[in-house]
Amino acid sequence: MENNEKYALVTGGTDGIGIELARLFAQDKYNLILVARHQEALDEVARSFSAAHGIIVETIAKDLSLRESPFEIYDEVKQRGLQVDVLVNNAGQGAYGEFKDLDIDRELDIVQLNIGSYITLTSCFLQDMLQRGSGKILNVGSIAGEAPGPLQAVYHGTKAFVNTWSSSIWYELKDKNIHVSLLLPGATDTDFFNKADMNSSRMVQEMPLSDPAAVAKDGYDALMSGDDKVISGFRNKVQVGMANLQPDSMAAASMYKQQKPVDKEE
Repeated sequence: MENNEKYALVTGGTDGIGIELARLFAQDKYNLILVARHQEALDEVARSFSAAHGIIVETIAKDLSLRESPFEIYDEVKQRGLQVDVLVNNAGQGAYGEFKDLDIDRELDIVQLNIGSYITLTSCFLQDMLQRGSGKILNVGSIAGEAPGPLQAVYHGTKAFVNTWSSSIWYELKDKNIHVSLLLPGATDTDFFNKADMNSSRMVQEMPLSDPAAVAKDGYDALMSGDDKVISGFRNKVQVGMANLQPDSMAAASMYKQQKPVDKEE
């Protein structure tokens, strides 16, 4: 099957790493199914990509923090008679602050978005891939999942789940012609920090942020090359290596220094 007959479904596909991943698929003549919360943003990206790359772009506006949304997306795709050849689980958010101070409903929404939507969409579309005997899945984890994350405790916890779950299903599927890749970005120049109300953190104010286009290219290349995992960026590779050598208490202290507000005293 030529790429222009294949579809890639990308969640969080209207900004950040998601739109850059979608752009790479479009450049390779994959048709797209873009999922995001706001129809207006989806329509704008769809018009742009269709005109620039001569592909079909389907859009589905859903809030993936709702438990039923991934099931509704799967049903909508089937109703439109579309086949998902590549699933990209990318959408995710965090919340900034000490766990004791954060809104529990917001935290639970983040768990559903960062974990629930990934496993539900994967479970649904994987069954079709297994029946066909082919498919690709790219899960966007994070180096945040490789270390404790004071001031983003739930976000780090959700990404720890994504990282280990993705590697687990990669192993289960490696002999079934279903390829699973895991992309681990570090802090990236996207709207994530604004949505998390995290712009005051040292990480945002003083540390270099990765280019989302470069991060997306690392993930795309890993998926197409059959790699099970890629850490994007040399600095992030070093950070993960150091975290793996440290006890959790030391890694937590180091991460707190990176994430604390710039005006907060030691």
